[in-house]
Amino acid sequence: MTRADRAGRDIYNNHCYFCHGYDGDANTVASRFLQPPPRDFTVLGPGELSRDDMIRAVTGGRPGSAMMGFTRTLSREEIGAVVDFILDTFVETRRENTRYHTVENGWPDHQRYAVAFPFALGELALDTADAALTPVQRQGKQLFLSACVVCHDRARLIDDRTLWDRRTVSYPRGGYSHRDGELADTISAASLSARHAVAPRLVDATPQQRRGEEIFQRNCAFCHAPDGTGRNWIGAFLEPSPRDLTSASVAALPPERLREVIAQGVSGSAMPAWETVLDEAELAAVAAYVEAAFIRRDTGTMRGGKD
Repeated sequence: MTRADRAGRDIYNNHCYFCHGYDGDANTVASRFLQPPPRDFTVLGPGELSRDDMIRAVTGGRPGSAMMGFTRTLSREEIGAVVDFILDTFVETRRENTRYHTVENGWPDHQRYAVAFPFALGELALDTADAALTPVQRQGKQLFLSACVVCHDRARLIDDRTLWDRRTVSYPRGGYSHRDGELADTISAASLSARHAVAPRLVDATPQQRRGEEIFQRNCAFCHAPDGTGRNWIGAFLEPSPRDLTSASVAALPPERLREVIAQGVSGSAMPAWETVLDEAELAAVAAYVEAAFIRRDTGTMRGGKD
């Protein structure tokens, strides 16, 4: 691998993998939340997407999607390097990108967990009834749920509503290592993000606000955090960071401008235009919930309050 190839790979693994996946197939947690989903590069044929088109997308983003522009983050040379890496690795040659489970990363014999691989790779749905699984598959499912799920999240589901709540998993503190045998417990604040995973409790909310609460916590909280601060793992990863909805700058927005931002998105950021996903009533409901749950006005108190 040349120096330019390594540079493109490093940029991709630092900025792009979270949505598009290490293997470029967009089989990620983010793809289950974002509409439209991130692009799957592995389904493209050679020449189907030109280098110039890709450079424009990485530079300026794609309106109506969560694909932000990286012109403020990457140089022209870096954008060219990462585009060349994507085209060469995922489209032209179909090469493997980066393996995490290596000896150097603390996984001397990762193959011994092979029974769990079908669930991690999405080959078997995690909510498949135990009766429909072989004894080895049931063993793999148990192993996945007891260990692998911490990083691989929920893999593939048959019924997306049945297993557990959709919310961002808090990222362990910098001192945590899976090699030390310690347990990361978000309840006891072993994670910096734990307290931001608690949504405010609305008192005497209207039906519209309750509808907005449901939409926000199932969709927007992925980036903005359940408490609206954007201080969760995903919020810390994105550049620029999602807006802190409890901040004075948001409180200064007129209600009509708030609704417009939700509908049309924010250019140059990962904030997509939700008017392509939500109808007028749903957009109004989300704006009403943000007003009630997060925005501080003249009184200086949070509407609805927290437990």
